[in-house]
Amino acid sequence: MINRLFSMISLAVSFYFAYRYRYRVINAMLGRKWLRKLAVGLAMQIPMVRDKMMGSVFQFNRSNQMS
Repeated sequence: MINRLFSMISLAVSFYFAYRYRYRVINAMLGRKWLRKLAVGLAMQIPMVRDKMMGSVFQFNRSNQMS
């Protein structure tokens, strides 16, 4: 019972500090080259993100070309 309570309190405190320092955490994670490449690769698998990024890089809108 005490261990479960301690675990729940620890989890809540961890989430609080992760939220409070979220930009520091993100900057620290994306400062690593392999994590940055992984994040970009995962983001580019989402069609809406990919279309928006490619449209801004190549100055076209994919949805307009299909119609």
